[in-house]
Amino acid sequence: MTQIAGSKEDLSSWDSFQWRRRMERFGENDQALMAVGPEGEAEGIWQVMAPFIYLYRESSQPLQPVRLYLEKFSLPGELTDEGRESTYALGRRLRHLYVDQLGFMPKIRSNTDDMYLRTTPIPRALESLQQTFWGMYPPEARTANFPPPTIVARSPAEETLYPNESNCHRFRQLARLFAQKAATKWNKTEDMEYLNSLWSKWMPSGSPVAVDSSPRLSGIMDTINSTLGHGPGTRLPVEFYDSKARELGDKIITDEWFSGYKESNEYRKLGIGALMGDIVDRMVHASVGGGWQPTTNGAGNGNGVVKFAISGCHDTTIAAILTSMGAFDGEKWPPYTSSIAVELFKATDHPHALRPGDILEELNVPDLESSASKAKTTGLMSKLFGGKSSPSPNFPQPSKVARSPTSDLPTPPLQKYYVRVRYNDQPMRIPGCATKPSNHLPGNDTFCTLEAFKKIADKFTPRNWHEECGKNLGGGMFVEGNDPAGY
Repeated sequence: MTQIAGSKEDLSSWDSFQWRRRMERFGENDQALMAVGPEGEAEGIWQVMAPFIYLYRESSQPLQPVRLYLEKFSLPGELTDEGRESTYALGRRLRHLYVDQLGFMPKIRSNTDDMYLRTTPIPRALESLQQTFWGMYPPEARTANFPPPTIVARSPAEETLYPNESNCHRFRQLARLFAQKAATKWNKTEDMEYLNSLWSKWMPSGSPVAVDSSPRLSGIMDTINSTLGHGPGTRLPVEFYDSKARELGDKIITDEWFSGYKESNEYRKLGIGALMGDIVDRMVHASVGGGWQPTTNGAGNGNGVVKFAISGCHDTTIAAILTSMGAFDGEKWPPYTSSIAVELFKATDHPHALRPGDILEELNVPDLESSASKAKTTGLMSKLFGGKSSPSPNFPQPSKVARSPTSDLPTPPLQKYYVRVRYNDQPMRIPGCATKPSNHLPGNDTFCTLEAFKKIADKFTPRNWHEECGKNLGGGMFVEGNDPAGY
């Protein structure tokens, strides 16, 4: 492993510090033992700290713990070996599409000035981002003088790259209200009875499987899905892998966690609205502002107009965005290494009418705010999420375009730009765009006009996320109305 360390007593210089990690655990009588896997592995990129899962089984004795040894040992929140492989493969797919096929991004990279990399504070999100970038730009695709890329992060109190229950009081209240609604809806159903017929014998006494049981159904499903991805050494009892039970469990927990985004504009606004506002702002900058320059990019060559953004996020981020845009109807819980691409296109000026399949040209529009950046404009901004952090006097200052309503922007340019959302490489249909011909590309309703996309997102973009997290405290589920998503 590599970290940084101060190389002088006054910390005036820094250097890399490489080290090998070896995990230790409790043994019998609390003796210190080396943590190893089922085949005696002592070390690895990924190793799990807790040595076993506890399941409970009824017997003649009080609750008897059944120890299931995991395949490897790790610290909480880290990416597994399989996770590193799949996120690296995601990066290779991005390279194949945006570098090899479209020629949008360069084959060889000398810096990341035209990229925006962001992650949440969760270790596996950072590691996923690192692996994806490495897959897209492996060592042979970077010059010898390639500098360390900048990865943007926020403090947990200001994190909007996932639904932040811990630091948004009102959203936490809403999440609990919708969780209780799901418990009332599902706990006494035949579907839940079926789950209990298979799994209840492994649960603590007096705590049958339920939405709000201990462990919660969502936690059980998370464990099932995790063990499925990591070989026989992590397997639970066979009953947990019954196909019908997994289908029912997925349906119930997806409803519990994401129905709020379908039904409540306040839920959308506090859960994912700030992130959607950031994404839309960047696309607007690309269409009418000469390109978006992150206020966090102060170490580049000064031409830091972003063409490509990648963020390490979470399943709850992906489902929240899709559901809030009305594009997650009937979908299952996002599988591991799921991704969303939010892509911005500009229509070509061909003499014939627009047709699906036309090559959409790179953005090349004048900067309406500063003539100094006219020569810096690039285009076809392909986005996989992003965020922005607080301005500094030494960094580019935020633009007035940020969070501007559609009425304050020039409409014709917005209508010439199109937004497509791809979930795990599949184009998604946003109802507010697809149902009105003027809101999408002729012949292909998965391409929203930027104007229509922005109008939908604006409805649940908060003006001040921190402030609105403190409003309506103690209120019900629909204080701000019960509005369908995606319109």
